[in-house]
Order: sequence, then structure tokens, then C-alpha cells
Amino acid sequence: MRKLLPWSLMVCLALPSLLPADTIVEEIIARVNNQIITRSEYLRSKESLKQEAQQQDPANAAKIIEERDKDVLRDLIDQQLLLEKGKDLGITADTEVIKRLDEMRKEMHMETMEDLEKAAVSQGISYEDFKQNLKNQIITQQVISREVGSRMNVSKDELQQFYDDHKSQLEQPEQIRLSELLISTEKKDKNAPVDEAQQLAAAQAKADDLLAQLRKGASFDELAKKNSDGPTAAQGGDLGYFKRATLAKELEDKTFAMKPGDVSDVVRTKQGFVILKVTEHQQAGVPPLSQIEGKVQDALYMQKLQPALRAYLQKLREDAYVVPAPGYVDTGASPNQTVPIETSNKEAGAKDLKKKKKKLGII
Repeated sequence: MRKLLPWSLMVCLALPSLLPADTIVEEIIARVNNQIITRSEYLRSKESLKQEAQQQDPANAAKIIEERDKDVLRDLIDQQLLLEKGKDLGITADTEVIKRLDEMRKEMHMETMEDLEKAAVSQGISYEDFKQNLKNQIITQQVISREVGSRMNVSKDELQQFYDDHKSQLEQPEQIRLSELLISTEKKDKNAPVDEAQQLAAAQAKADDLLAQLRKGASFDELAKKNSDGPTAAQGGDLGYFKRATLAKELEDKTFAMKPGDVSDVVRTKQGFVILKVTEHQQAGVPPLSQIEGKVQDALYMQKLQPALRAYLQKLREDAYVVPAPGYVDTGASPNQTVPIETSNKEAGAKDLKKKKKKLGII
């Protein structure tokens, strides 16, 4: 049976006499192989849980926190086990982190990565911690996808059964998905003298020209990205879904009468001249399985993933050494986990001192 260092020596691999006088010793609440989970990490996770619950469902936040609070340590241990597995599989996620950060920069309409870093710091977040957390998230997602998700199959019969069992949840109101191409008539520099009539005419002329290009087959997404003054330009003008009675009456009558792929005439609004495209039109009721097969498959996949992931994480625990500190409970522990044997302080200290002397060239 593998031997692990005792709690007192897991704080730092240096002997007490080699520690600086002002060193702050962090309380360790769990060991995962040769890694540790500190109380500070634990408290940060509990605080994140509270903030997430408040954002998702303020009315039921207290209940959500009560249900999930007991699993905070379990989730930290899960992450550490998945990160170690990711290392074994050679997953670094370095390229993915850079790509994800750049996507965030674009979504927030920032010019440079330095702007993104400043935004993180202004929120009281260490940018290095932010990047590390993002990297950890990507690695764990890739491990789960490779080790669990890729081994799950969803049959046609399971898909049909899930659809039949969840029809009440799949019922939807009539709604459309819109994209916009906006040519703004608002002055960019409010202090600069502008001929408003001329500006208005120029904006309408540009909108008319873009509509003519669309009628000839030009890509709406590409024209929106290059020409739209709306905040959705980077997303090709995508505005998302709208139910009945959520748009102005004139726009509702016009757009709900359109078919997917149809493009409106130029419409005058307070912001300027806009061209709208209906990308989807969902009728009220339960759509046929053929229309929402992807959505149903994703829901069924997630339903099957949770128990499969839990079983996988229990297996990782059985192949590892996971030891919570006294007073802390790992709610994801497997009954088949091996209990490690701790070495004595004297034995561990002697081995540690020998390693340090060898490293310093003393022996």
C-alpha cells in the first residue's frame, strides 16, 4: 500500500527550520494523490456557489445553496482528479485557452487582450487566476468528453421514448428568430455640426443598397458583420427569439407573416434604418421529433451523462488516494476506495531532509 506524507508535512516540503518566519501556513482540507485542496479554495467555491444561485434563481437561491453546499468539497476533488487524468492523456488546452479568451474579447467588443485583462482586474479578479480557471474548465470538459461522453450511445428507440415522455416540457409558444442589419442615424460625435437631412438620406441610401445586395443573394451574416451598426454585428446580426406580443405591433405583424429565410424591406426605427431576416419560425405546440431531434438528443445525452460521469469519478477515486481532513466529507467517495497509510513524522522528515540535501549538493 502506498505511503503518503502526514498532514503536517503536506503544507510545505521544507522542514520548519527552513521556512521563513513570516510564512503563512494554509489549512489543508483534502489530499488528492500528491496534490492538496486548501480551505481558501473551499471557501471561494462556497462563495461562487452563492453568487451563481443568486444569479440563476434569486427566489430559490437559499434552497439551491442548501442542496449543493454539501457537495462543494466533492466537486473540488472531482476537478483535481479530472485535471490529473487530463495530464495523463496529454491534454494541455493552451491553444483552446487563447481561442476562448479571444472569443470573449470579441463578444465584449474590446480591441486588445490587454483591454480584457484590465476588465478582469477592475472586477477584482486576478487575470492569471482567471486564465487558470478557464484552462482547468477546458481540460475537465475535454476529459469528460473523451472518457465518458464518447462511450455513450443514444439509440433511436431511446430518443423516441424520451420524446414521448417529455412532450409537456417540449411544448413551445409560437416564436421567431430574427437577425438585424442596422444602419444608424445617430450622430457619432454629438458636438460636431451635422446636416441631419443629409445624414438621414445617406443612411437610407446605404440601407437600400444593402437590401439590393441581399435580394441578389448576398449573405446576410456577412453584410451584417461588415456594415451593421447594431451591437449584434459580430454575431451576424442574430437577435435571438421573440414570442408574440414582445415586438412592436407593426414589426410583429410584418415578421410573423414571413417565412424562414425571408428578408424584410428597409424599416425606419428610432435608431436608424433596419433590415430584418427571419432565420426560424416555430409554430405553437409540440414540434415533431424530426424538427427538434438535436435538442432532444442533447437533453437525453445530459440525462445519461450525469450517472455515467459519477461512476467514472468513483472509479478515479478507487485508483487514487483521496483523503479529506477530519471534519470534512467527500460525498462522492466510493466504498471501494483504498485508505492510504501515513508515514510517521520522523520517517517523512528524514526522507524530506535527505531529498533537500541532495538537491542542494550536500550529499
